[in-house]
This record gives sequence, structure tokens and C-alpha cells, in this order.
Amino acid sequence: MPGTGQLQGDDSIGAHLRLFVLSLIVIAIACSRGDSPFSPLSALHPGTKAPSITPVGESQVEVPEPVQNEQPAPSTTPTPDPVRQPPSREALPEWYVVQPGDSLNRIAGAFGVGVQQILTDNGLGNPDFLSVGQVLHLPTPFPQNPSPSLKIVPDSELVYGPGSMDFDVEQEVARWQGALHDYRETVDGRERSGAEIVALAAANHSVSPRLLLAVLEYQSGWMTRTDPPPERAIYPIGFARYGSEGLYRQLMWAADELNRGYYLWRAGWAGPYILVDGIAVPPGSGINAGTVAVQHLFGQLYPVDIWRSVVGEAGFPRVYQILFGNPFARSVEPLVPEDLTQPALQLPFERGRSWSFTGGPHAAWGNWAAWAALDFAPPGDALGCVQSNEWVVAAADGPVIRTDYGLVVQDLDGDGLEGTGWVLQYLHIEARDRVAVGTTLQAGDRIGHPSCEGGVSSGTHLHFSRKYNGEWITADGAMPFELDGWLSSGWGTAYDGTLTQGNWILEACACRAAGNQISR
Repeated sequence: MPGTGQLQGDDSIGAHLRLFVLSLIVIAIACSRGDSPFSPLSALHPGTKAPSITPVGESQVEVPEPVQNEQPAPSTTPTPDPVRQPPSREALPEWYVVQPGDSLNRIAGAFGVGVQQILTDNGLGNPDFLSVGQVLHLPTPFPQNPSPSLKIVPDSELVYGPGSMDFDVEQEVARWQGALHDYRETVDGRERSGAEIVALAAANHSVSPRLLLAVLEYQSGWMTRTDPPPERAIYPIGFARYGSEGLYRQLMWAADELNRGYYLWRAGWAGPYILVDGIAVPPGSGINAGTVAVQHLFGQLYPVDIWRSVVGEAGFPRVYQILFGNPFARSVEPLVPEDLTQPALQLPFERGRSWSFTGGPHAAWGNWAAWAALDFAPPGDALGCVQSNEWVVAAADGPVIRTDYGLVVQDLDGDGLEGTGWVLQYLHIEARDRVAVGTTLQAGDRIGHPSCEGGVSSGTHLHFSRKYNGEWITADGAMPFELDGWLSSGWGTAYDGTLTQGNWILEACACRAAGNQISR
């Protein structure tokens, strides 16, 4: 399964009690995610003190241009994109039968209506209670003005791609000397600095560290303020939900939601956004996937009236420009060339060993990072998280450029950069015998043993994905995985899919069966 990270903290009872009490205080202060964002940037020069907190649209503070790296304001249409038309109401069903795993948010998003509209139209009192087989009437959406058409960031500024390779997170955090500079948190059994946590979340999700820092700054002032608001101490991004405490979990949530908007748009989704207050808003004309990602993220934090200010020119885009200049000045287009082809890849296990194809196309990282991954489980009868002596091997030639908890990243173009060219990611690799950073691998060389290490996993397996210029390449799209002649495809549901080679078709199954065995 995709990696979501294991967070570890102080195990003392006193520390847990203090965290619990402070969590209750924060939840009481911000019982909904519709509270106004902060305006943390005033005279934006390192070492200056930011202004007091003011809601968007009410600030009277004039925000001067930064002294260094001054850039022109981004154009509202730097690179016009084709306008997408959402399906007409006549093309949508009038009635819907609740299926297993459904939620009201999922249904509302699928059919482009507001959650509150469905509740009102069906006389439902509890949005969290649905019964399988229940029949819901799908009302006509309330007419809403589209989102702003202002492009916020190019696609290359959303992904951890070429534009991020010369960006030093630690240096940028040190430059501002805000609360993030002195922050420490234990992640995956190791204490990490605030800058290290930002860099880790960016690399794992393949989301731009500049974008994550700008969101963090806009939401809490952690970049520039030494005294950020106390109500943002535990939930610095503002996603106040139990289990999402701390900087790492907050950044993971934000990166996941950014990926959700980005890859849905890349897959052809045309909206509407379903905001935190249940309002459905169609995307503005001519915007790109990177802008959709940002608009979607803030739609999960603010009700419609505040949200429009946040994603408007004087809101988040202004803060981003002040911090990092005009993002379109760094644009890389096209990020993924139309004529791109996958390099030759082999199955990532040793010849003569039969593995199980356990997962078709699904998220590369977290819940929404494109359906770019496939899963394979090693031979054996044991179930669950058990130690395996089987070997995961390199699918192609190239050096190992990064390892972390359960993770090995291999660069195929040899430049040593994770955000350029083709990159392969092997997840759930046990620390025992794991290949070291800097090792140059040939296809078939051993990488390590499959395990449950890294992210969330219910059984020992390999989670295998690929990306190009920082963008996850879907396994069920126009460029399927090709591994020793096996081609991947999906069935429209995460983990469901096939591998096909000539007349042979293997169906993914979270099992060991004759129909999902594969070998080299």
C-alpha cells in the first residue's frame, strides 16, 4: 500500500496527557475548518516581525515588495489551458443507490452537488449515517460562480520536479529564522528538523517544497514568525482532526490533497470542487492542474466566501510571490512530453522466482498521488508482516539516490536528481541488506528484501512506482507499466487491474492464486 509514514513521539504519559489537553484546547478554538486564514506577511525581510493576525479581506496592512529577487506579478493567464465543461445535469442520474464504502462527501463529489443539498433534499439529519442500498435523490446543483481563473502555479511548480532541484529547504528556513527553524519532531524513529520534515514530505509525495512552505506560511506563519498563533501549534496547516497532529502529519495531509486535485485534473476530471461547507463550485476557465490542486486544497479548509479570497490574487498567490517570486518564471513546459516513452524495465524480482501480483494501479504515495503503483508479494505461504529472504532487484540500470524508512529511489538518467527524468521508487524494503545510497545498479542487481517497513502495510510486499520530471506516471493511463513485456491496466478502482502479455492475463488479487502468479 502507499506510504503514509510512521510518526513516533515522546512515549511518556505526561507528554501524551499534555498533548491531549492541548488538542482539546485547539479543537475548542477551531471546532470547524472554516476559520479565517492568517495574514503572516508584512515587511517581508528576514528578521522582521510579522503583523498581528487578521482575517483575509479585512487586513489594512500594505505588503511591500521584497528587496531581493523582486519579480513581476504573475499573469492571470500565463499559459492558457483548454476550458473543460463538467457534465450537464441532464447527463447525470436523478437517483443513486448507496454502495458499500460510500460516504456523502464521495457521492456529492461524484455527481457535483453540495453535501448540504443532498441532506436537505432527502430529509437526512446525520451526514455520517448512510445505509447500503439506501436510495438518494440527487438534486440539481445550486448555481455557483466558477472559481477564480487566476493561475496560481504552473504544473512544474506543483510537483517535485526540475524547478525544485536547486531549492535548498534548509537554507530557506534558516534565512527567515521563524518557528520552523527551531522545530523538531521524531518521524520514523529519527528526530528531524523542520526543514528536514518539509523536504521529506516533498520528496515522498513528489510535491514542490516551495509550495508546501508557502502553504505552511499562509496558514500559520511558521516560516517568518517566531511567535506563530498558539492555535496553530499542533495543527499548523489548519487541518484540525485527531490523528493529524504535528508538522509531518499536517504536511502529509496537505501534500496528499494537492496531489488529489492535481492528478484528478490530469485524469480528465472537470469539477466541481466540494468545499468544506458542502458547496459545489465549478473550476474557473483556462486553469491548469497545478492551480486546481491549490484551489482544491484550500477548499478543504475554508467555506466558499473566505475560500474565494484565499485563492484570489490578493490571497495565497500574493504570499507565494512574495516568498519565492513569480512561479511562472521557473515554469518547465511541457513537464511530460507527449512523445515520452518508458525505458526498458524488467520485473523487479529474481529470475525463476514466482511472485504474486497483489495490487493493480493505485496511489504511488498516500491516498491520491496518481495510480502509479503496482504491488507484488514474495513467494511463501505465510500471511501478514513476516520476514522474507526473497530479493527485490533493480528493474533497470541506474544509481540509488535516496533511501529512507522502507524506501529506495533509483535514478535512471544518471544525473543524481530525483526530480528530473525517469525515477523508480521501491517501497517496503527492509533495512536488513538494503542497498546503500550511491550504489550504481544494473538491472537485476539486488536492492533488498520485501517487508512492511515504510508507510502502512498489512502484509509483506513490494510497492513499485515510477515518475518522470517529478510527475507520477499512472499505471492505467496512456503509458502503462511495461515490465518484461507485461502491460498494466486498471478497472477504475484502486488495486483492481491486470497485467497482460500476449494471450496471458493476470488479475491482481490480495492473495496467492494460480491467476496472479508471475515470474521472469
